[in-house]
Amino acid sequence: MLEMTGAISKSSDNKQVLDRLQVEKERGITVKSVAATLQYKEFSLNLIDTPGHVDFSNEVSRAIAACQGVILLIDANEGVQAQTVANFYLAFTAELVIIPVLNKIDLKNANPDRVTAQLKTLFDIDSSNVLRISAKTGVGVEKLLDAIVDRIPPPKVTVQSAFRALLIDSWFDRYRGAILFVVLAGGKVKLGDNITCYSTKKTYQIKSLGQLVPEEIPVKELSAGQVGIITGNIRTASEAQIGDTLHHEKVEVEPLPRLPTAKPMVFAGLFPVDQSKFQDLKSAIEKLSLNDPAVSIANESSPALGYGWRLGFLGLLHLDVFRQRLEQEHSTEVVLTAPSVTYKLKILGAKNIKKAGGDIIYLSNPAQWPDPSIIAEISEPFVSATILLPQQYMGKVISLCLERRGVQELSTMIDNERAMMKYSMPLSEVVVDFHDTLKSLTSGYASFDYEDSGYQPSSLVKMDILLNGKLVDELAMIVHSSHVNSAGRRVVLKLKEMIPRQMVHIAIQAVIGGHVVARENLKAFRKDVAAKLYGGDITRRMKLVRAQTEGKKKMRMIANVQIPKDTFIDVLKNK
Repeated sequence: MLEMTGAISKSSDNKQVLDRLQVEKERGITVKSVAATLQYKEFSLNLIDTPGHVDFSNEVSRAIAACQGVILLIDANEGVQAQTVANFYLAFTAELVIIPVLNKIDLKNANPDRVTAQLKTLFDIDSSNVLRISAKTGVGVEKLLDAIVDRIPPPKVTVQSAFRALLIDSWFDRYRGAILFVVLAGGKVKLGDNITCYSTKKTYQIKSLGQLVPEEIPVKELSAGQVGIITGNIRTASEAQIGDTLHHEKVEVEPLPRLPTAKPMVFAGLFPVDQSKFQDLKSAIEKLSLNDPAVSIANESSPALGYGWRLGFLGLLHLDVFRQRLEQEHSTEVVLTAPSVTYKLKILGAKNIKKAGGDIIYLSNPAQWPDPSIIAEISEPFVSATILLPQQYMGKVISLCLERRGVQELSTMIDNERAMMKYSMPLSEVVVDFHDTLKSLTSGYASFDYEDSGYQPSSLVKMDILLNGKLVDELAMIVHSSHVNSAGRRVVLKLKEMIPRQMVHIAIQAVIGGHVVARENLKAFRKDVAAKLYGGDITRRMKLVRAQTEGKKKMRMIANVQIPKDTFIDVLKNK
């Protein structure tokens, strides 16, 4: 589409033109939404390329809030995926026009008719509305552009109204400060105008305006219905809040509907390797969070790791990508603690515990877990998981879900080859390695997506890790009572592999209350010289005994030798 509309020249280097982050090019995934304004015939098309992975669903939600229609892109070879189902209902709930498109029809194993039947079964989409294209060869792409113009309505805005713009994204530039990506819902704005953020009430003078095509081009004015970028010496992340409404200074306007806020699902502690780099890491986190508003940040301190932060993410991949971007884009070195989810505790009453809503507290850090004697009930977050897979793998996947404490809600066939299953599962069992295990069991053919379904009571306990009897808070974790032994065994074995041998013996224990559920011993180095000299073949005692034996043998040999007097004198003279 970019090539056909002249936004970029046709070249073999266009394979990853929209994947700008290093982590995107390395992993081959889309992490960050990228916008592009295309000129097709007499129309201006503002497109947003969104990620497909569930961990970046917040990017999809913000794009949907700013658009009038969507292209539901489906692989004609793979068929409908779990992400397809989730994103369809996001757009359907928002009452957007949906254009279903089958891509990769040029592949030898592509089966467009089968995938079209899946769309009819799952979403009741008429086959006549499904377009078939090949993005590689360009077949059908022009028809898709015509369908966008014909089916998707223009935004309902007027240039005559007061200027209002919705802030849908932002990123940080070291020379220009925060760059705001906005969609204009009314009026127009030009260089030099003073604009005010509705939520913060701070005013800025516009220093530059531009549009992304997909590279930035400067413009002198933006008007209603257009999408563009604004800069105005905004230096901190707190001043550029995603979903805020921008308007002209001293002009009263009605704020635009706020964007859906992201709800962090996975939490982890993040600390600098060197505490002298604390301020540098703090600045890097603030700049990166400006570009990724789904991350929640709270201060935290640890006796072992020092000062740091408790960060919330949408999933484990989101956490790993954030860590990698910190290292690649800001040259920082960090330490991450084990990921955990937020638990809901009903307590009988205790002092020095921060309460929220009476006797209910929410904790994501196992180190802050209260005394079990004051806990009346523990609830953990559950998700509604959707799995699409080939029929022959159903037995393995059902066993995996049951092992992860899942409860089946739905199982149905969408055609003769593929099935869809829905499970209610604890979030803590999903976020760590469920997706990788699922892909391994199904040879990569299964797809997985989930959404939050609230809290449910559960039998959970806190497992502490002791090293030579000393408690290590950073290694504590919350586990289900049915998985206590297996989880404890797994942790102590992993620690035995990772901890280097010392000059002292180390006992690694997994403890629940006063009961040891798993233990491993890390033996100390042997304190002998012979181990270094002879590669550990003999001990120091054996070496000394051997030296004494050889010495006595030499003494006996010398004592028994009888040398004639003349020979002895000749030997002395020659010497």
